[in-house]
Amino acid sequence: MTSIDWRRAFGLREAGVYYALLILLGVLAAIAHSRGLPNYLNPQNLGNIAYQASLVGIMGVAMTVMLITGAFDLSVASVAALAAAVLVGLAPQIGFPLAAFAALVTAAAIGLLNGAIVQFIGINAFIVTLGTLTAVRGLVLVLTDGRSLMVERADTLAQMLAFESTRVPVFWPALVIAVALLVLGIVRRALVQIGAAIVLAILALLAGPGLAVAAPVVYLAIFTAIVWAVLHFTVIGRRIYAVGGNAEAARLSGINVHAYKLGAFVLSSVAAGFAGVLFGCRLGAINPTALQGSELTVIAAAILGGTSLFGGAGSVVKTVVGALLLFTLTNGFNVLNLGASYQGLIEGVVVIAAAAIYTVGGERKRARRPVPAEVAA
Repeated sequence: MTSIDWRRAFGLREAGVYYALLILLGVLAAIAHSRGLPNYLNPQNLGNIAYQASLVGIMGVAMTVMLITGAFDLSVASVAALAAAVLVGLAPQIGFPLAAFAALVTAAAIGLLNGAIVQFIGINAFIVTLGTLTAVRGLVLVLTDGRSLMVERADTLAQMLAFESTRVPVFWPALVIAVALLVLGIVRRALVQIGAAIVLAILALLAGPGLAVAAPVVYLAIFTAIVWAVLHFTVIGRRIYAVGGNAEAARLSGINVHAYKLGAFVLSSVAAGFAGVLFGCRLGAINPTALQGSELTVIAAAILGGTSLFGGAGSVVKTVVGALLLFTLTNGFNVLNLGASYQGLIEGVVVIAAAAIYTVGGERKRARRPVPAEVAA
């Protein structure tokens, strides 16, 4: 029986994003206390951070799967905006459930189109999804006629708000999940689970028994748990990592590489579509520029979580923590009035620093690997 490499488990490469989130929360709490402001770590504010990060987190989880397969999708924000436009446009006529279904089907169709072009025509995913980003945003402008759309039926709007804005108490569930993750991580010697359990437990204890979050945070947690379980406990998950690690080797071993990469595109677009549904429900309205630029935040969250841009490596849990880190920065600048003009600069530096840590750590890890005897000879 091998023992857990605790030094690696708690090193910067494996746990850096967790450290960064906890340190940032501590620094912001100290600044708030020094200025005589209310406790920054109160349950309401922590729940608000999770709420703000939920849509990017949902798209980030699917983006992580996409990056693991060795591709990426720049069109997610435009797809989310289109789904929101479909929802808001159709909900007053056909009702919220059918309108939400239509929005998800529309998003899935775009993902299928993206994947088919990339896989069967052979155009680079960057070019395809960059084109889709622009084309779908143009479609949003056409559907909205360049103006804001709003749901005016009170009963439909009430359904949408209930789906998106219901608050759920999560203190005890969070502690139970943290303990389960910790036990599972120790038994399986899974470093990601151990780190995630520790961070989740600390955040729940900091927030206290009054911690309650809006429904999108619960949706994010459920989606993350499902994708994490698929990636770590199923043949599908192992094949996704294999496809991203070495597509040709995966093909020769009998894996349908095209199907898995196509599936990743569809998953990414459906997740973006669901985020768009939540966005439409949140406001009961949509404007043509909604969520513009969010695709870069989604990719930044995945990078902060250590997901490789070259495929074969990534963690959906750490991507969610990366999203929380980005929105903690945003929340801190807003709540503490730290100077919003510097916010973009600091967020960019954080992303670059995280990428540097993972890159340097990966190079050192490869340098320490022993050279096989036959190669050395």
